[in-house]
Amino acid sequence: MEKHYDRDYFERWYRAPDQRAERRALLARKVALAVAMAEYHLGRPLRSVLDVGCGEGAWRAPLLRLRPRLYYLGVDSSEYAVVRYGRQRNLRLVSFGQLAELRFDRSFDLLVCSDVMHYLPAAELRRGLSGFAELCHGVAFLETFCKGDAAEGDEHGFHARPAGFYRKAFATAGFSFCGSHCWLSPGLRQDAVALEIA
Repeated sequence: MEKHYDRDYFERWYRAPDQRAERRALLARKVALAVAMAEYHLGRPLRSVLDVGCGEGAWRAPLLRLRPRLYYLGVDSSEYAVVRYGRQRNLRLVSFGQLAELRFDRSFDLLVCSDVMHYLPAAELRRGLSGFAELCHGVAFLETFCKGDAAEGDEHGFHARPAGFYRKAFATAGFSFCGSHCWLSPGLRQDAVALEIA
């Protein structure tokens, strides 16, 4: 059965009334972590974010609460999300694999890819990741779940890969781990000290 990221999908997985407050609080913590990590390594306030696999652009509002002048661009393969929210939230229809070649008018301080990559076939994942180093000159927040993780949620199309698969894929794309789903771009890696990228 083919998976569709339509209104019903987002209602089921992102707007369940009994989980709203908990989801909102968790997202706020993730956003604060990603912003702090990016600003620490950049040495200045965050100016731009590329949100890959953004869905309806859930990261946008909490990011703008922290940094009101931030430039936010979200990309997603959900036609529903982009048609419904594209204009007001700056979302564009883009598949993950297209990021191998697609470039925008800037490179970004923070690249977010949260809860996406474990649903992608390996070939598309590697293809899209190959463009990340040109798309991001700062920090990438790459949240994905691995084989053995106690993650709850949508399991349709989930690829239970070992953590080593992602570590190797992110390193091949030029990124270095710096803690809690955060990865330094090649340009920032050269200034990091040994224990920041252990």
